[in-house]
Amino acid sequence: MLNKKTTEVYALGQHISMSAHKARRVIDQIRGRSYEETLMILELMPYRACYPIFKLVYSAAANASFNIGSNEANLVISKAEVNEGTIVKRSKPRARGRSFAIQKPTCHITVVMKDISLDEYIDTDSITSSQKKKKDTTMSYYDMYSNGGTWDKK
Repeated sequence: MLNKKTTEVYALGQHISMSAHKARRVIDQIRGRSYEETLMILELMPYRACYPIFKLVYSAAANASFNIGSNEANLVISKAEVNEGTIVKRSKPRARGRSFAIQKPTCHITVVMKDISLDEYIDTDSITSSQKKKKDTTMSYYDMYSNGGTWDKK
């Protein structure tokens, strides 16, 4: 029997204060590229949208190394999308007591990275019962007052 193994990790940035059209201009340049190539492209592009996307790509790579233990050299951006968020509405005072509506758009950016070195499917029939891990059911006691308390730190 084949089970699907997780080879994808993602990072999600919500309510980023820029229009989705400006963020899509940068996202279209990095979709499908490797992790290291993406970082170089984002550092050299002159757009304001590059910095939050750079932080998301970096966060997705950190998620990949922590969650599935992958190397950064094997990561590829498999999916990157930008969705429109809420529009923050402000009013600007104008002449003669009037006001003018200002709309500040936001967007949601999702970056999905895939590790190309890992197999996507794992064969569960080849795993014997001795290879299957048993859960550790022992309870451990943690004394939170032994280190002087957590509220004393500033």
